[in-house]
Amino acid sequence: MITYSELVQKQRALFRSGQTRSLAFRTQALRKLRESIRRHERDLTAALKQDLNKSEFESYSTEIGVVLAEIGFTLKHLRKWMKPRKVKTPITHLGSTGYIYQEPYGVALIIAPWNYPFQLAVAPLIGAIAAGNCAILKPSELTPCTSAVLAKLINEAFPEDYIRVIEGEVEVSQALLKEDVDYIFFTGSVPVGKIVMEQASKNLTPVTLELGGKSPCIVHEEANLKLAAKRIAWGKFMNAGQTCIAPDYLYVHQPIKALFLEELTKAIKELYGAQPIQNPNFTHIVSERHFDRLTTFLSNGDLYYGGETDRDQLAIAPTILTNLDWQAPVMQDEIFGPILPVLEFTSLTEVLNGVLDHPKPLSLYLFSENQSVQETVLQTLSFGGGCVNDTVYHFASPYLPFGGVGSSGIGAYHGKGSFDTFSHEKSVLKQTTRFDLPYRYPNVKNGLKKIKRFLK
Repeated sequence: MITYSELVQKQRALFRSGQTRSLAFRTQALRKLRESIRRHERDLTAALKQDLNKSEFESYSTEIGVVLAEIGFTLKHLRKWMKPRKVKTPITHLGSTGYIYQEPYGVALIIAPWNYPFQLAVAPLIGAIAAGNCAILKPSELTPCTSAVLAKLINEAFPEDYIRVIEGEVEVSQALLKEDVDYIFFTGSVPVGKIVMEQASKNLTPVTLELGGKSPCIVHEEANLKLAAKRIAWGKFMNAGQTCIAPDYLYVHQPIKALFLEELTKAIKELYGAQPIQNPNFTHIVSERHFDRLTTFLSNGDLYYGGETDRDQLAIAPTILTNLDWQAPVMQDEIFGPILPVLEFTSLTEVLNGVLDHPKPLSLYLFSENQSVQETVLQTLSFGGGCVNDTVYHFASPYLPFGGVGSSGIGAYHGKGSFDTFSHEKSVLKQTTRFDLPYRYPNVKNGLKKIKRFLK
């Protein structure tokens, strides 16, 4: 069996041959990827059901369909993205022209998470292919069925010196991180992201880190409460809350808190049934370890709604907790499950200070019809991305680069953002030979006086 070092060298040899750089090669690879996904769609749906109990609707809408749409968008725009971009030059560069060339890095290592084990593996791969790179893809060991199907559809479609999926436990990721690759794209937790960045620093390898954190959702008194409740219930409890951009906690305006929580309860029942834990299409928790961690939070504050669990099925019902503050255990780290803590506020300043006192979140959501409130929140708080009067939906737009800020991540992708992430912008100045400006040379008469005048 080929070693990881040999695999990297084989891919680097193919990259240096120049084959992966042409538009024809990239578009053919993207079409081949799309065909392979379509061919294995039923296998993927079955694997996601087995790993996470995802329904066919959720598997397609949040995993398979999203990826197919991303491929289509990339194929439509790739020719334009690849063209060298002409830029302006200053008067001091008279006679020259500036260009920016989008240059692939080489061999990219993509380490994917378990919560959306297909989409969050293949979406960055699309960017790596579009930019002209070779790629090694390491899926999560916590979703073995999806990992196996992913390996099959990729390894059948592409030779190993171009793209290869490598399955395995944590030790495999650790070994791959020690290889001298040209780019690392990691999606996962903040603690592991720090390890990835530390390893990357040893070879000065550029990285994109898609991490997480506690993403706030603010419900202002001037919100459409019924619609806010439905959109929050959808964004939070999709995938059983195992979504890095899910609302992690709510800040609800005190005057409308009681009414809003009633609407939120109705929305949960409408979307997932009166007994969500018995709903065969409600996603399960990925492992016993994660299940046990989440159930410790159920005793925090007061249980307003939900709280039912089934350890045999690794299922936790959508749960709302109230009467909490920032000292509660559930408020210390990202929850990553179907548990929604509710904090109340009386003034917007409380919310702004509460968010500012904690690490910058990956996402932020605000529900308010008040334009002044919207602008105050957007101008005051730093976060990766988010929505006004919606949740999660910004992730699905190929025109909005997705990524974090501060401890919630480094870099962004989706649409052209993915192409840019896996490309180095190479600056090139093409100079004329028809004339030569004398002022820059040290032997010109009164050179200092002239260069000072020229550079003003």
